[in-house]
Amino acid sequence: MRVLITGGAGFIGSHLSDAYLERGDEVYVIDDLSTGSFENIAHLKTHPRFHYTIDSVHNVPVCAELVDQCDVIFHLAAAVGVKLIVESPVRTIETNVRGTEVILSLANKKKKKVLVASTSEVYGLSTEVPFREDGNLVMGATTKGRWSYACSKAIDEFLALAYWREKKLPTVVVRLFNTVGPRQTGQYGMVIPTFVRQALAGRPITVYGTGAQTRCFGYVGDVVGALMKLMDAPEAVGQVFNIGSNEEVSILEVAGRVKELTQSTSEIVFMAYDEAYEEGFEDMPRRVPDISKVSALVGFQPTEKLDGILQKVIAHHSGQ
Repeated sequence: MRVLITGGAGFIGSHLSDAYLERGDEVYVIDDLSTGSFENIAHLKTHPRFHYTIDSVHNVPVCAELVDQCDVIFHLAAAVGVKLIVESPVRTIETNVRGTEVILSLANKKKKKVLVASTSEVYGLSTEVPFREDGNLVMGATTKGRWSYACSKAIDEFLALAYWREKKLPTVVVRLFNTVGPRQTGQYGMVIPTFVRQALAGRPITVYGTGAQTRCFGYVGDVVGALMKLMDAPEAVGQVFNIGSNEEVSILEVAGRVKELTQSTSEIVFMAYDEAYEEGFEDMPRRVPDISKVSALVGFQPTEKLDGILQKVIAHHSGQ
């Protein structure tokens, strides 16, 4: 199979490339390296079945050629990370919405199956935990910049599903919940690589807010396996799936476990959201997925617990 991965030099995209090459498929990647890194795919550069293009998904002629060459498409290219979203809202909205428009439009010409990566952010301020795919999405006010990312990804979802309903383009939407593992950067506010880097350097481990907010961290290897199974499953078309772990943990607890596993002397300090991001910043108190739908269809079950994930990330940042 020939697989196109937009955002393929990103954290998840590079692991997905590894998995498909290992399976014996041919992989084509496009990435403008705005948030991805060539370092993530450098080890694949000489692989005979790996092809990469450094360009934007907004470049229609380049994308058209890649879409024509491939059998299926993973659309992972997006603006990511709360820090980037708060600092560059225009780029966030344009990257997410325009990029998805381009890919779906080109895929539709040859009816190539597209999996669109969305995010748990779309659940917004909903209190219906655990979040179900058919649950209500509760967005914050438009004056709060951080919700622009959630809204842009919700539009991506609507568009992907509309292409299926109206034009019969086979599309699948996945909502990813805090995917973590080696190669993830802390540059844009990703919490685990940030904590690990701080702990290894002996710097204060900085927890935003009270640290009582909870998340479920899914291991990238588990997530990639689910993405591949959904791409192979005809029944997944026209549907939305949560993908992540159901091991709920507070951010303060994560900081403590990172400190313990790295045997760091770092102190754990707290920083107000207003100081970390912007005045009036709103966060989600809990982010827990109901994964029964993806489990029922493709047998997805998380295999890695948090401590195992942390150990892998620590080893990566320690150069092991």
